[in-house]
Amino acid sequence: MKPLWYIPNQAQPGHRGDDVVDGHNSLDTLTEQALALEEHGWGGALLGTGWGRPDTFTVATALTARTTTFQPLIAVRPGYWRPANFASAAATLHHLSGGRVLVNIVSGKDDLAAYGDSEGDQAARYGRTREFLQIVRKLWREENVTYQGEYFQVTGSTVVPRLAAPPRLYFGGASPAAEKVAATEADVQLFWGEPYDDIAERIDRLRTLSTRLGREHAPLEFGLRITTVVRDTAEQAWAAAEERVALMAEGQGRFARDPNRFTAVGQQRLLDLAARGDVLDDNLYTAPGKVGGGGAGTTWLVGSAEDVASSLRKYQALGISHLVLSDTPYLPEIQRQGRDLLPLLRSF
Repeated sequence: MKPLWYIPNQAQPGHRGDDVVDGHNSLDTLTEQALALEEHGWGGALLGTGWGRPDTFTVATALTARTTTFQPLIAVRPGYWRPANFASAAATLHHLSGGRVLVNIVSGKDDLAAYGDSEGDQAARYGRTREFLQIVRKLWREENVTYQGEYFQVTGSTVVPRLAAPPRLYFGGASPAAEKVAATEADVQLFWGEPYDDIAERIDRLRTLSTRLGREHAPLEFGLRITTVVRDTAEQAWAAAEERVALMAEGQGRFARDPNRFTAVGQQRLLDLAARGDVLDDNLYTAPGKVGGGGAGTTWLVGSAEDVASSLRKYQALGISHLVLSDTPYLPEIQRQGRDLLPLLRSF
């Protein structure tokens, strides 16, 4: 796997300081980013999801049709999709694209009532996610599937075309309920940017859970989703990062507070890091979380390409084998980090 990038798929321009341009979310603009990813050595990109954004699967399909090697990591939500509908759509796109589809299952909060869903408590939410993953896997591999779960049911269901190598299933979540789902049902557990020791502890716990809960699939793999602020020198990178945090603290300009951050367990873990210091480990910057950064924008790896690559190598030594990186403006950073950072990660 080559490192992935991030395409925000936002109706509003200027996401996390992105350039505000005409047609920021047009097919031509998004295709320009996807083609730049191919040109600069990236594997593809995570496409953000959520009610109030353009439909993620539709965007992924359009970009796949306009590219050659670009792999969309398509974020989807159980409840927005029924498992059989999604399994069929994903199988079709995977087949037509020559096996390029990746899937990121999202169980976090959203405007569920807006599309007729109901959230239930956490146990119900992750119970539903487990069933979704189980059914999708069966439908990609088996014929005449019958599954009677608490949340989803299918009877005599067959999805075509059959997939010899189905899409990889990525998953995120830090609560005990989420970790049980990851340990048994996901292919790749994605972490946000936490210190080395915290990541090591979570990897160890998930591996132990996989064994204890009787995982039936190939061993769980691990990935890191994080913002990377890269400049020619460490001094330039830190100056850029600190200037951006100052603007976020003021709540104005291109780097305003993230209005969509949620305090799920994983997000709260990131926010709590700031109490341990503005900079942890070598160059993990926690200050963005104090001034409104959310999700993968809560903590940043900051430095020269060599500094950031060194940190990512340390995560790799802990067991991280997948990367989803980003910074803004998105297109120039695809090019900069593709030129300066990726050559240092060729064997990741």
